[in-house]
Amino acid sequence: MNLVSKLLAPLCSLIALTGCSAVDVLNFTIPKSGYTVHKDIAYGADKSQKLDVYIPDKKRASGCVVLFFYGGSWQTGSKDNYLFAGEAFSSLGCVTVLAEYRRYPEVKFPVFLQDSAKALAWTHKHVGEYGGRADNIFVVGHSAGAYNAMMLAADASLLKAEGGSSGWIRGVIGIAGPYDFLPFIDDKIKDIFSTVKAEDTQPVNYVHANMPPVLMATGTKDTEVLPRNTRLMAAKMEKFGNKPVVKIYEGAGHVGIALSLARGFRNKTPVLQDSANFIALHEKK
Repeated sequence: MNLVSKLLAPLCSLIALTGCSAVDVLNFTIPKSGYTVHKDIAYGADKSQKLDVYIPDKKRASGCVVLFFYGGSWQTGSKDNYLFAGEAFSSLGCVTVLAEYRRYPEVKFPVFLQDSAKALAWTHKHVGEYGGRADNIFVVGHSAGAYNAMMLAADASLLKAEGGSSGWIRGVIGIAGPYDFLPFIDDKIKDIFSTVKAEDTQPVNYVHANMPPVLMATGTKDTEVLPRNTRLMAAKMEKFGNKPVVKIYEGAGHVGIALSLARGFRNKTPVLQDSANFIALHEKK
């Protein structure tokens, strides 16, 4: 069951629709006005290397851009399930890019990171065509997507391979991200990261000085990606002189924190408003 299905399974049971799709139910509730979507733009040659661009009707003067990566344990999910995230960040006035990336079992580490870097390279090169600014890109993700986002900022080799650097990133927003999750317990996770030494897969081990600004959000009731990931990553960043912003939401779980991006659920946590404040503080005017 993917993330969106988990979010809305109770609602599907309640309304008892024949063939109820959790994704359809959630997407039905999301406003279709206030933005224009350009779908399935290729950023690479593989069929999975596609992205969607959400252009807000009322763009911020800064031309801010959000590049969003979804979660799903690097195994499940689709950008098409995340209309709520596209609408959420475009509602802030930022051109918003939702990127697909290859997943296990088709690929293992670090291919999904290489895809993420390639998506950022495309965004940096082309977002001006959609009204955004290449020097105002914020990289955002939930769960496995937060891992991808953080690794782009921490592991210099990923963007270097695409002709860039972490200087392409104005800021990182990691929502319920796994940054320090050894030892591996799940057999599939072990296999996903079996291509290198386990230590070389952890974002916490790539922390360095002068990283882009970082906001990390987590919930006290998250049992899938424990809040300790955020706390340990923040402590390591501070050790290197970085100043991450940490938000810990009382009572929020792993899927609930993502759902609170969606209209109708934003009273659950202030993650979207905290993201808006972070972007406003760090965007280039």
